[in-house]
Amino acid sequence: MIKKVQVRVRQQIHKVLPPILFFAGLLGIWQLIVSVTNIKPFLLPSPISVVQTLTETKWQWGSQLLTTSIEVCGGFALAVFVGIFLGVIITWSNWARRSILPFLVFLNSLPKIAMAPLFIVWLGYGILPNIFIAFITAFFPVVINTSVGITEIEPDMIDLARVWQAPQWKVFIKIKIPNAQPYIFTGIKIATTMAVIGAIVGEFIASSRGLAALVWISVLGLGLYGVVVLIQWLFMPWSHKKSNEEVV
Repeated sequence: MIKKVQVRVRQQIHKVLPPILFFAGLLGIWQLIVSVTNIKPFLLPSPISVVQTLTETKWQWGSQLLTTSIEVCGGFALAVFVGIFLGVIITWSNWARRSILPFLVFLNSLPKIAMAPLFIVWLGYGILPNIFIAFITAFFPVVINTSVGITEIEPDMIDLARVWQAPQWKVFIKIKIPNAQPYIFTGIKIATTMAVIGAIVGEFIASSRGLAALVWISVLGLGLYGVVVLIQWLFMPWSHKKSNEEVV
């Protein structure tokens, strides 16, 4: 029992220590550069001054963070739902793939910062247009990874399903969707950061409320990413065990 606990502790240390040391090293270099060169704070503030600003109550971080969180989470949730749905649709039939996929590629190639004013004209100012901007920015990786995961499957499994005369919907649910889970979660992880970028683009263009601190934005993105990793662990515990074995 003690040996198992020691192994788990070592695994967690191996996971947590490298990013902590990396970030600590970057912050130390940042602080050293600012201290030695005497760069003006408005050009490059030091980490210490950033922390001091974050603790000031006059900026009302709580309400600003809540607004941005709603925009990010709303756009992210919409991107996940629509992305997985479209990924399934374009792999369901060749006609759907030929019809829908070119439009999705065209939509994704449009500069999001140029599309943002259109959403503001259509939906007005506020949270709603920023949610849609976050959605447009984040949904494409989910679509592509879902479709790739569904199509990249062992032909023998499909042949076995055909031998048993399984209907197409059952093949999707029992074989293709479970096989696509690693790809889907990869797309969702990418969407976490893309949704943050999209929401911030909307706030920069037109917003009366929202978050304007890069540190809090990064914390928000990391938190959303961590939630996705936790959900992946719940749905795919075997992948977590595999990564632990590689660390040991």
